[in-house]
Amino acid sequence: MHFADTLVVRMRELGHPLCAGLDPHLDRFPPLFRRGSMQANDPETPAVVEELMLAFIERLAGRVAVIKPQIAFFEQMGSRGLAALERITAHARDRGLFVLLDAKRGDIGSTADGYARAYLEPGAPCESHALTLNPYLGLDTLRPFVERAGKYGRGLFILARTSNPGSADYQEKVLDGGDPLYQVVAKSLSPICDEMVGPSTGWSSVGIVAGATYPEQAEKLRTLLPNALFLVPGYGAQGGGAAEAMRGFVSGPSGREGGLINSSRGLLFPEAARSAESAEDWENAIDESLLKATDELANEVAR
Repeated sequence: MHFADTLVVRMRELGHPLCAGLDPHLDRFPPLFRRGSMQANDPETPAVVEELMLAFIERLAGRVAVIKPQIAFFEQMGSRGLAALERITAHARDRGLFVLLDAKRGDIGSTADGYARAYLEPGAPCESHALTLNPYLGLDTLRPFVERAGKYGRGLFILARTSNPGSADYQEKVLDGGDPLYQVVAKSLSPICDEMVGPSTGWSSVGIVAGATYPEQAEKLRTLLPNALFLVPGYGAQGGGAAEAMRGFVSGPSGREGGLINSSRGLLFPEAARSAESAEDWENAIDESLLKATDELANEVAR
C-alpha cells in the first residue's frame, strides 16, 4: 500500500481529518479507571493505562482514521508501559485504525536505522503506519526512515513548525538568506516529499508537523510543500480552532484536505468523562466529545 493514498481515501470516506491523540496523562484519569497510586512507577499503572486506551480505541474505531500515541507517556512506565503500548497499537491496527507513533526520532547512521527497524518494519514489536521525526541532525538521518517508508508503505511526519510557544526560539530565527529556519527546513524536504508522492491522490507519504497555533505560517508552508500532508497539533485543548488548524489545507475531490488535525486531551479527557460514574456515562462523554470535533472539522472540510 501507499500510506498517503490509503490514508487520504479513508479520510475522504469519513469526511473529516481528525486524528485522536493517545496522551495518557496519569493525573487526568477518571476515578472510574483509577487503581493504586497512579504513579508511573506503580506496577498497577500500565494495566490501568492499557484498559483506558483500549476502551478509547473502541469508541474511535470506524469514526476516525488515525490514532497518535505519544510514546513518552508509555516510556515513563518502563518496560511494562512499552509492552502496553505494543498491545495497544496492535489492537488499533486490528480495529482498522492507522497508528501514527509520536516519537520524534532523529539520529545518525546505524542508530537511525535501528529506530526505523523498531517502528516501521512489518512485524516490529511496536509496528506503526507512520512516525514523527526530528530533522535537525541533517537530511542523511532521514534516509533510513524514507527507505522503509517507500518499501513498506509507511508515512513520516517531520518537525517543521511546532505548536508550542517556545518553538520560535529556533524555528523563527532568520538565517543569512533571509528565511526563517522552519522555511529552510521545509524547502530542504521538498525533494523527499516529491519522491514519495502517491499515484492515485498526489499526496506524499512524507509530511510535516505544522501547528494550528500558527495558521499564517501554515499557509506559507503549503506553498513550499504543495504535496505534503500536514500533521497539525494544537487543535482543541491547546487553543487552535478548526479554521486555524485547516489553513494549510487545499481543495480536493471531496472537500478541503491536506493533513491530519490532532486532538488529544480534548477527546480523551473531556470534563464529563473525568467525572463519569459508570462505563455508560464515560462512553457517552467520549462519544459527545468525538462528535463535536468531527462535526466541527467536517464543516470546515465542506466550507
